[in-house]
Amino acid sequence: MSYSTEPMTTSEPQRSRRTRRSSVKIVLLIWFLLIGAGITTAYWYSNYLKKSMLEQLDARIQRQTEIMKTDYTAQLAALSEQVEQLNNKVETFNELLSFTKDNASDKTDNSNKLYSQLNDVKNQLAKLQKQMELLK
Repeated sequence: MSYSTEPMTTSEPQRSRRTRRSSVKIVLLIWFLLIGAGITTAYWYSNYLKKSMLEQLDARIQRQTEIMKTDYTAQLAALSEQVEQLNNKVETFNELLSFTKDNASDKTDNSNKLYSQLNDVKNQLAKLQKQMELLK
């Protein structure tokens, strides 16, 4: 057996090389289209998730705001009621104080007791007003 040293030529027709090149181009085109479709779908899905999370967060914040508003109005109403009661007590003590001043003698010390009670009520009224300012 003798081997020839001349290069062997392939007898493949020119057409098969062209079809290989075109099939490679088609595969690459399809591959790029799939990658582009995947990127586009991922972008749309991330936007969808972002939108749904923002809607959920907004709904939660709205609920918490409503709860805080109702709580605030209830506290404000309670403090207003307490301030009104203290104002009534102050007026009553003022009337008693003016009555005892008119009827006071040197032997009684009732006016000092009323002054101390009046100061206590004024202190309580000042505390309640501070609490109302903090709530505002």
